Amino acid sequence: MWLTRPLQERSTQVFLGVLFAALVVVSALHLFMPEDSALYVSSYTVTLLGKYLCYALLAVAVDLVWGYLGILSLGHGAFFALGGYAMGMYLMRQIGDRGTYGDPILPDFMVFLNWQELPWYWHGFDMAWFAFIMVLLAPGLLALVFGFLAFRSRVTGVYLSIITQALTFALMLAFFRNEMGFGGNNGLTDFKDILGFDLRTDATRLGLFIATGIALAVGYVICRGIVTSKLGRVSVACRDAEARTRFLGYRVERVQLFVFVVSAMLAGVAGALYVPQVGIINPSEFSPLFSIEIVVWVALGGRATLYGAVIGAILVNYAKTVFTGIMPDAWLFALGGLFVLVTVFLPKGIAGLLQKRRKAETTEPTPAQEATA
Repeated sequence: MWLTRPLQERSTQVFLGVLFAALVVVSALHLFMPEDSALYVSSYTVTLLGKYLCYALLAVAVDLVWGYLGILSLGHGAFFALGGYAMGMYLMRQIGDRGTYGDPILPDFMVFLNWQELPWYWHGFDMAWFAFIMVLLAPGLLALVFGFLAFRSRVTGVYLSIITQALTFALMLAFFRNEMGFGGNNGLTDFKDILGFDLRTDATRLGLFIATGIALAVGYVICRGIVTSKLGRVSVACRDAEARTRFLGYRVERVQLFVFVVSAMLAGVAGALYVPQVGIINPSEFSPLFSIEIVVWVALGGRATLYGAVIGAILVNYAKTVFTGIMPDAWLFALGGLFVLVTVFLPKGIAGLLQKRRKAETTEPTPAQEATA
């Protein structure tokens, strides 16, 4: 089966081993170490690490289409935000009459704006199963419609990148409007619980962190299953020689559309896990700048490796956490400089360095071979 094939790879086994070891270590240090210990992992740190894992899953989704399909998407922030809004709508419906205005049906921002009834597209989000389906369906449907129109018209290269960026910018402007019914500029916030568990408790935060790690593992295996299958080989062929692949009889637009939709769904899952941990979702997640940042994560980590995307996402966001605390105004300059340095000196990213080092170690002669020579 195509999903079990990645589990036999050495690289996948190492990645999953490191990921699950990190989940176990962080959980143990949070649960069993005293709070005054230097090794204690606070609830804040657990939440921060959970956010990094959400970004790592998002980076894997982008690497799937950019690294293996050759599509530089500058709009994956839109799929991430749509998944986040789907989860946010569910969390808002769970508040009930515990909101500021005490309305059992309408969220607080709707009461404040004098809405008389719940919009039709909010119905069903009081049920977890419906919300979880929409987490996948909303970004997947948008990717399906957009991809069908773009790939059928054979829009490629920088033109496709610009269109994806325009898509996320248009959605950002739309969601900023109060008339859309998604909270406008303030977005959705003040969440209370998820699946009956209080979001403010340390146990729930740790549970979300573990769930995010598991989602990252599943998403990584799905992507590895795709890229190591026949579909993955055809995807690489589309990336490297699209015209020749068409000449051989492959329906390139179908391959592109399928992989693009899968990538969008993974981004939606990342957004859904991000929202309950951060506690808010607003239109700024649609910002084109955010989508560009995702590309920087993948470029730094290494395209067409998947695990490189995870490394890049975690490193860049950790650096962002540090630098925005020290020099908040200089972070964007540092990010731009980092991208230039990676493009010039590390065209294959950190993963490329690791692969180069591994190759050098395997080709280095042993002492017995040197003595024979």
